[in-house]
Amino acid sequence: MSDGTDINALLRARLPADAPLQIPPPCLTDMQGEPVGYVEGQSLAMRFPVVQRYQNPIGHMQGGFIVAALDNTLGPFSYLIAPPSVTTSLNTQYLRPVTQEMSHIICHARLVERTRTQLFLAGEVRDDAGRVLVMCQAVCQILPQKAG
Repeated sequence: MSDGTDINALLRARLPADAPLQIPPPCLTDMQGEPVGYVEGQSLAMRFPVVQRYQNPIGHMQGGFIVAALDNTLGPFSYLIAPPSVTTSLNTQYLRPVTQEMSHIICHARLVERTRTQLFLAGEVRDDAGRVLVMCQAVCQILPQKAG
């Protein structure tokens, strides 16, 4: 990552050593996500390549893969804030297409609010010019820690 932070190491450090979790998860590895910015407790940015196998019939990145890239950013970010947590809602607004001319997209996750049991997150997908292509809002449920 550009600022030298190893997100996977941070995630592993926040989870119990015996937690049956794969870090990074296969879905993130498959999408070739790469952390490019992290501000402790505030935000995470991840870069994802725009690959041909994610195109819809008109040549744009299919919306479900865009949401998967957002979820692959919001999910790790939620674990960095409050592990373990699970996404309970994810609402998405598409503003502009992700076209085949784009080599990659940057997904941004930021903390809007934290309560005792929930995280409220905002996400954006941007292009190289910084234009917002997609916006989303997510709610994550903070799971109780197992007594051990």
